[in-house]
Amino acid sequence: MGMKDILNLSVTERIFMVEAIWDSIISDPKSENLEISEATKKELDKRMESHLKNPSSGSSWEEVKARITKSK
Repeated sequence: MGMKDILNLSVTERIFMVEAIWDSIISDPKSENLEISEATKKELDKRMESHLKNPSSGSSWEEVKARITKSK
């Protein structure tokens, strides 16, 4: 299946394909080598802590989508 074939799929079908690919990566024994860096772990911890302190401080999906769409 080439890129042209993939782009002819519906959005739903492409999402299922991405999920299947992700699941195959996670279940691959070689995926153990795909660890995140300590800096990334620290940043994720920092963001989680910030979210837990103030869960309403983030943006809703609608706000994020509007910003992304507007910037195109």
